Amino acid sequence: MRGHCILSHGFESGPDATKVAALAESAERLGWTHERPDYTDLDAKREITELGDVPARLQRLLALAQTAAARGPLVLAGSSLGAYISGLVSLQVPVAGLFLMAPPIRMGEAPELDAALVPTSILHGWNDELIPAQQVVDWAHPRRARLLLVDDTHRLSAHVAASADAFAHLLRSL
Repeated sequence: MRGHCILSHGFESGPDATKVAALAESAERLGWTHERPDYTDLDAKREITELGDVPARLQRLLALAQTAAARGPLVLAGSSLGAYISGLVSLQVPVAGLFLMAPPIRMGEAPELDAALVPTSILHGWNDELIPAQQVVDWAHPRRARLLLVDDTHRLSAHVAASADAFAHLLRSL
């Protein structure tokens, strides 16, 4: 086993979503174990915020990450809100790398995205209707993150294979 990946889906998505499923396949092919937490129960809690129970999402990922990091190298990956919580959890648990798809840099009153200074790969759409590409470029620049900007929207649905390839590239580099 090379290490373990925790793949966090985006808001109003699920653990069987196309992108995280593609990442899981990439990890498996390269000898990494993986898990895909289900946050759908927390996303449904709209009475807390319009994005559901984000603090509970963070706590769920943190608990999983602490257990996984104790066993060996850990990579956190996520899409949108899943990317946001992956970045924040990386500040509390040792991780070998981060893979962020359509990461929200700013979300209303929430703190700006922050993450551990580890090898980081980002995939983002030039036409993302929720998160301006320039915000992601500006966030990635001082970190020297690997950044792939594609002709796509927030969902990155036309770039599932590119997501899987970029994730595999990150895993091979670790």
